[in-house]
Amino acid sequence: MVVSALSFLAGLIWVQQLAVLPDVKWLIAGGVATCIIAGLRYWRCLFFLVGILWAIVFAMHRLADRLPEQLEGVEIPVTGTIADLPEQDEKRVRFDFITRDGVYAENLSGTGSAITRNTSEFAGRLPSKLRLSWYYPDQPVKAGQQWTFTVKLKRVHGTLNPGGFDYERWLFSEGVGATGYVRPNPKPVLLGNDPAWRNISVWRQSLADRLSNTLGNSPSLALIKALTIGDGNGIEQEQWEVFRKTGTTHLVVISGSHIGLIAGLVYLLVLRAWAWTGYLAWSPQKVAALSAVLAAIFYSGLAGFSVPTQRSVVMLAIAMLAVILQRNSRPFNTLAVAMFAVLVFDPLAVLSAGFWLSFLAVGIIVYVVSGRLGKLGHVWAAIKINWATSVALSPLLLLFFQQISLIAPFANLIAVPVISLLAVPLSLLAVMIMFISPMLADKLFFLVDRVLQSLWWLLTHLAETPMAAVNHALPSYWALLFAVPGILLLLAPVGIPARWLGLVMFFPLVFTESRQPETGAIRMTLLDVGQGLSTVVQTTHHLLVFDTGAKFSEQSDMGQGVLLPFLHSEGVTKIDSLIVSHGDNDHIGGAASLMRGMPAEKLLTSVPQMLSEYAPVQCKAGQSWVWDQVEFTVLAPRQAFVSENDNSCVLKIRSQYGTALLTGDIEAVAESWLVNTYGEELKADVLVAPHHGSKTSSTAGFLQAVQPNYVLISAGYRNQFGHPHKDVLARYRQVNAKWLSSAESGAIAVNVGNSGFAVQGMRETEGRYWNTK
Repeated sequence: MVVSALSFLAGLIWVQQLAVLPDVKWLIAGGVATCIIAGLRYWRCLFFLVGILWAIVFAMHRLADRLPEQLEGVEIPVTGTIADLPEQDEKRVRFDFITRDGVYAENLSGTGSAITRNTSEFAGRLPSKLRLSWYYPDQPVKAGQQWTFTVKLKRVHGTLNPGGFDYERWLFSEGVGATGYVRPNPKPVLLGNDPAWRNISVWRQSLADRLSNTLGNSPSLALIKALTIGDGNGIEQEQWEVFRKTGTTHLVVISGSHIGLIAGLVYLLVLRAWAWTGYLAWSPQKVAALSAVLAAIFYSGLAGFSVPTQRSVVMLAIAMLAVILQRNSRPFNTLAVAMFAVLVFDPLAVLSAGFWLSFLAVGIIVYVVSGRLGKLGHVWAAIKINWATSVALSPLLLLFFQQISLIAPFANLIAVPVISLLAVPLSLLAVMIMFISPMLADKLFFLVDRVLQSLWWLLTHLAETPMAAVNHALPSYWALLFAVPGILLLLAPVGIPARWLGLVMFFPLVFTESRQPETGAIRMTLLDVGQGLSTVVQTTHHLLVFDTGAKFSEQSDMGQGVLLPFLHSEGVTKIDSLIVSHGDNDHIGGAASLMRGMPAEKLLTSVPQMLSEYAPVQCKAGQSWVWDQVEFTVLAPRQAFVSENDNSCVLKIRSQYGTALLTGDIEAVAESWLVNTYGEELKADVLVAPHHGSKTSSTAGFLQAVQPNYVLISAGYRNQFGHPHKDVLARYRQVNAKWLSSAESGAIAVNVGNSGFAVQGMRETEGRYWNTK
């Protein structure tokens, strides 16, 4: 069963590497081949092919449930139900919305127009699941509510950057077919609420509200919600950072270990209680096993049936079925069946880091515990399991997050029993009795609050220790391939010769050498930060960041979400120079997060007063320096203009192989000044478009002076400003410049070296079938 499940998994993985799904004729050919192989009884090949076919069919169905392009930007009335707990911040509430079956968009009269309800002109079916934002809502938004909204939608689209979070992949795996926002007019109408028996999210919402009322402003409220109902929305970015550095993130969400713990407690309690009654028509073991499975299903439902809880429930059900039928089951067979069941239910689970971390963690625990001679005591067994899982999961953590916590074994040795044996059971007990005896529940929550605050104090101090966590460049697949047998050899039973060679097989992971430009060459990456700007310039031994994208809320900005992951994936440990061109949010918004995560040795900006805490230097014309035979020169500002945009820092980068010009948000006035001041010295091979390609920039005279071969435009998908403007694109064509936009291409990499120019968009080189083309 293990080999068959792995073959099925391999087929699913192969499909996820495709840029485009095969068409129907290949699907038919695959079906015929599957029938032939089944007749020949080549079971492993059969499972591999079935995995491929199931992944393709599932993906086709999911892609068919996406918003038609002609419905983008159109006001559409929708009716449906809020699917899960909404996410609330200071500006908006965001939620998944399940539309009613049979709701169609009809009779389009043009972009931006309302849709009338008649059947004269069919336009397309709306996706079954939408992800909506409602800015400054005037009514409370709860899970299970039924609403009628007027919305503006767009196709699934997110930023796409090396090392960054693929938002489109996540939306695709979650079954979201479009994103959008609620229009204030016509006013949204609340129609009613789903009954609790039909929607478990209503239960979760009720518990979340009750916890908020009971705990008030308790500093542990967000953690208690995460541990009891799997709602991590209230956990702040700083808290997540502490959990990441200490390797304890898995403890603050309902994971498989929590499911197993609660099921185990229920099993023991029911076993003892049933035996005490003396009623033996049904054996205590069978009743306890059934009760444990039901408790696990219920608790998994509170967590929203995430992949780790699915795995835990399936494994538990198999183990309890063996108890009921009085059969022995091999641990790895149980794990394989659980994996197969999860993947049949959702083949896109392979796109989730949680799937890999969850199953590998359990597999390693089984590997180091079962079939060994001699037994360790509980303390030494816990230490061994902590050490083994920390070592075994490190390659995956490098692959997914480019970070490893060095103190995770010690932090988990303390945090696991505190969370598993105290915080979770007491929290769940308090939740169950708070509807019956609020006073007793308050006392239990007070105890949980004290426990969590003490643990938090310890974790924050551990996170502040030097080298608590290390960031590393993204490992190659060859390095990961070497690490797998290294893990098995290193954790093999005592007596296996040369186990130390397992450490040697980890060396390709540790000593991954990032690719650096040759001397005199330039590697420039225009990051995809939506409607904003951020560019990273690398030479052989130095790195410069030009602008940092926007800040959206206290919990979200492009410095944290895009820049730091990109730099970590490149193996960067320091920023030699950071330039913030001017004070607009879409250029300066991510600076604070970036500086906290990776301080820059030098900060240049035209608005030093806005970054005074970082000791900035005023950016002005005439500043220059040379790195690795590449010359950097600040061309502007030299004088103050009325427009803040025109006061942007302008940087020219010159090497023996080519030049690049970074212009911030300058417009016609500053462009004219640059032409009059520098003339032909403005000529550059690559131009980062001024002001995102707005109509008031990229004037004909400026472009004639620069004469770019390539123009890189940093703009958001379907942004409200209409950037880049069609007249500007026409002007680019007039000077024979090729242009690429981050909205269409994702991050754009420019390599300027001895072999010439190479300009590539990430959507073209790394895009998968779920990415918007």
